[in-house]
Amino acid sequence: MTASGKIVSGVRTFAADVTEGFLEITHNSFALIGLAVAFVVIALTARPDLRQAGEEQLMNWLQARQVEMLGMPIEPEASERATAVNPKDLPKEQAAVAFWLSKKYRVAPEPLSALVAEAYEIGTRAKIDPTLILAIMAIESSFNPFAESAVGAQGLMQVMTRVHTDKYQSFGGHFAAFDPVSNLRVGVKVLQECIARAGSLEGGLRFYVGAGNMADDGGYAAKVMAEHLRLRQVAGGRAIPFNPPPSLSTQAPVQSIPAAAPRTTPPAAASDKVALLTPDL
Repeated sequence: MTASGKIVSGVRTFAADVTEGFLEITHNSFALIGLAVAFVVIALTARPDLRQAGEEQLMNWLQARQVEMLGMPIEPEASERATAVNPKDLPKEQAAVAFWLSKKYRVAPEPLSALVAEAYEIGTRAKIDPTLILAIMAIESSFNPFAESAVGAQGLMQVMTRVHTDKYQSFGGHFAAFDPVSNLRVGVKVLQECIARAGSLEGGLRFYVGAGNMADDGGYAAKVMAEHLRLRQVAGGRAIPFNPPPSLSTQAPVQSIPAAAPRTTPPAAASDKVALLTPDL
């Protein structure tokens, strides 16, 4: 064999040895990786606590990275907490009411649609016209879920939270007064008690506003019934013009102009006492 042939043969032998060694090392590495993965899987299967801890650590790391990149916390479940419904998903009657109230009180139709749907559902169970429930919310708070009067009436239906604390226990405590749906449900319960106590709808409204034993309720019942009538007409398909929202019975600022004739009672004597029935009715 010539010298050049020996060189070529040596190169081939070297290349074959290198290739064989690389394949052996790679094979062994893959085997080690496979064994490691299998061990981790077995360990996580046998120890759910380790798996949970690992998942939590990974999620915390991912969230920290997202916060770092976006500059604010990431809450994928935030939309689920929102009180909102697409008005197009409501029955025709409820959608008409939601859109009318939205335009009149300048509130987004989506959260209003959720309140309309809830009012119809709870009104059916309580045997109270849902448009009456919505009329009370309109007069009391103009659909502001965070409204609070000078005497402590709170939320959409301006329930006296400190008087009806027991009614909020099923919703997790008195802070639920500012949850729109919880406040609505408690307010309807208070309204039921007021109507039962008075024996009539108008009398129940007077008790609801805290004027059951007074000669004058400041026009509260009349305003609620007028709004109730308009909402019933809207629900029936009639085109009702938008009038300026009535002054709030519990939230009207000092400088606001009352919609009714001047009161004969002090400003806070009747209208600032919403849902004052005691819990032991």
